[in-house]
Amino acid sequence: MIAPTYKKMAGTSAVFLSADFEKASPVERDGLIWSAEELHLDQLPKQRQQKLSMANVLALEGLEDYEMPANGDVRWVESVGSEFIYFDLIHGWIQLT
Repeated sequence: MIAPTYKKMAGTSAVFLSADFEKASPVERDGLIWSAEELHLDQLPKQRQQKLSMANVLALEGLEDYEMPANGDVRWVESVGSEFIYFDLIHGWIQLT
C-alpha cells in the first residue's frame, strides 16, 4: 500500500518513509514532504521480487556497491519494521505501508 505523502530519511539520498510513520525514525528536518504524485508512485512496478532483509535503511543504499537493486526489489528493514520497494524511476526506496 502507498501512503499519500513521504519524507526522506536522514542520512540517505533516496529512502522515503511515509510522512505518517509514527515510530521513532530520523527523517530530514528540512520539512520537505513529497506527494505520491511527485514521486510517480502510480508507476511502481507490479512485479516484485522479495529479497533478504536489511538491518537499517543505510544498508539499503549500500547495496549499490555490491548488489545493485532491481526495479521491484522488496526488502524488510528491521530497524524500521517495514518493507521498502526499490523504484528505478527515482533511483530510490519507498516504504510500503
